[in-house]
Amino acid sequence: MSAAAERRPAGADTSGAPPPEDRARGDGRQPQRFALLLCSVVASVAVLGAIAAGAVQQVVVSVLLATSLLLSFRIARVARQLMVLAVVVSVAVVAVSVLRAWTGVVGDGEARLMNALLVSLGPPAVGLGVIRNLRAHREVRLEAVMGVLSLYMLLGLLFAFLYGAIDRLGGDPFFVQGGDATVAHCVYFSFSTLTTAGFGDFTARTDLGHTLTVFEALVGQIYLVTVVSLIVSNLGRRTAAR
Repeated sequence: MSAAAERRPAGADTSGAPPPEDRARGDGRQPQRFALLLCSVVASVAVLGAIAAGAVQQVVVSVLLATSLLLSFRIARVARQLMVLAVVVSVAVVAVSVLRAWTGVVGDGEARLMNALLVSLGPPAVGLGVIRNLRAHREVRLEAVMGVLSLYMLLGLLFAFLYGAIDRLGGDPFFVQGGDATVAHCVYFSFSTLTTAGFGDFTARTDLGHTLTVFEALVGQIYLVTVVSLIVSNLGRRTAAR
């Protein structure tokens, strides 16, 4: 055994590949991925709110959400097996959306639940990607800001799909005001809750709905005043090397 091998710590990577932070430092495509991620998430919200519900909207949103998930996993530089899993989940959700749009075989509630599952995988990956970006560059860069904003909007979309799934699968209207809990209404209610704007024109009816809205409001407020404010206030500032 060589002297270098004897000095190598137990459990160290022996594959010869550079650590994630070194790979991130040398990858000029990372800023573009963060920008594309933010654009895809914003586009998802815009399509859900501005385009009338229908086959085209369902498929376009599913494709945008799948793109967001794949970009999130690329940004996080996850292992190949996890990347394959992300591709499988993305293809499955898009396929379900196509079946729902053109055949009606899959119910609206099930489709919304699958979209919620798809969105839920994104925030942890984005958070990991932001942390690795900060460690690699020792500086708060613009891509970190785009990452934390993307994560924030993904949370709003996640709760929106959960509210919609509860409305469709629960049997009773989700909102006290009754009426159809369209995806657009759920997105509007979710982001109003996440930002603690609370306009009051839509209100959750059940105890489960109350609990979820309170939890979303807490997460949204705490995230804004801690993570987002910390990242934005330190934009361009070098971090201390460890």
